[in-house]
Amino acid sequence: MRRQLFAPTVGVFIVALVCLPAHAQVIAITGGTVYPVSGPKIEHATVLIRDGKIAAVGGTVDIPAGAQRVDARGKWVTPGLINAATNLGLAEIQGVPETRDNVARGKDGIAASFTPWDGLNAASQLIAPARNDGITGAVIMPQGGLISGQAAMIDLLDGNGDAMVRKAPVAMTVTFNNVRGSGSGARGEMFARLREVLNDARTYATKRLQYEAAQTRAFAATKGDLEALQPVLTGKLSLLVDADRRSDIEAALKLARDYKLKLIIGGGAEAWMVASDLAAAKVPVVTGGILNIPRSFSTLGQRGDNAALLRKAGVSVLLISDSYGDGGTFNVRNVRFEAGNAVANGMTWDDALRAVTLAPAEAFGVADRVGALTVGLDANVVVWSGDPFEFLTQAEQVYIHGKRVDGPSRQDELMKRYRTLPPDYRAP
Repeated sequence: MRRQLFAPTVGVFIVALVCLPAHAQVIAITGGTVYPVSGPKIEHATVLIRDGKIAAVGGTVDIPAGAQRVDARGKWVTPGLINAATNLGLAEIQGVPETRDNVARGKDGIAASFTPWDGLNAASQLIAPARNDGITGAVIMPQGGLISGQAAMIDLLDGNGDAMVRKAPVAMTVTFNNVRGSGSGARGEMFARLREVLNDARTYATKRLQYEAAQTRAFAATKGDLEALQPVLTGKLSLLVDADRRSDIEAALKLARDYKLKLIIGGGAEAWMVASDLAAAKVPVVTGGILNIPRSFSTLGQRGDNAALLRKAGVSVLLISDSYGDGGTFNVRNVRFEAGNAVANGMTWDDALRAVTLAPAEAFGVADRVGALTVGLDANVVVWSGDPFEFLTQAEQVYIHGKRVDGPSRQDELMKRYRTLPPDYRAP
């Protein structure tokens, strides 16, 4: 039995837990400054975890006898961070093709049926460093072509690939940032090609029997790709369009209006130029918080306060680690520094925390399970030594589904090995 009271004026949750089963695993993280994201911060608060779920959050919480206590006095407690654009478990070493499973060949740049999580490598050496630095969830993205394939949300658990996948698919990915890679010679041709595929997918939905009997014209995509696009056309699955240039973002918005699609923009270097349009259409933007120098002709309007301007206009912003050479693999954990730089460039601290927790959970349809410290959600929790967006702050304890994960990464093992040099070592 559970009785819950909420006092919004002081931001305190009071939850009384009665008659807990004797076998229940209960962890009480006590005394920390708690940032639920779904509500205001709570000083000297307790986060109570029961059987992998958040059981209570507040300044006054009854802690059952026998609960494991974690002293978080002087610490900051937040939901686990989510990096919303990664290749974790899909790409290991960029220069070694056999370690990359994030790009499908497809047919003429169309790979809508590609489900990269089927090849997820749960033993990837890149998962532990991200997890140990407070990343508890990630969206894994396919790349390449025009329609790259489907994305999935994963938890960075120890275990097999199936156990790691929280929800799949969470989006269909399309890229406007690689015209030549899409098999087109110009943007106009690329957009026409995408519309042709969407039109054929619509037609296919009404003529499946004729298609099976070979009584239809040839379609612009395979049967598997046409089937995979059906949830996109019905609005059940978001279309994530990787687009930096203003005109490309506007083209994506028009496409979404014409086909009544649920749209997410990725990259968005020049998204600040159309922030009001994105806000009006309720289109989230997945972007970084550090880059302020153009990398290409498509990013000439890049500026450091892009994320801040978008958020001020009312756009839901999802911050990712795209400002480094390997932001989707080796540097997934650096998403918190992207958030810190976004704050330095005008975004509020609370909005930055939301951009790496609840905002991605909402955009990808898992906010009923993760993204905040709210009663009933999965206990993905991080205890930090201080402000998580500060460079020297450490993730001291990381919990996923209420279980502490603290296994050493390969980087930790290498550092340990070479911390003490051999006696006969001589510096050059």
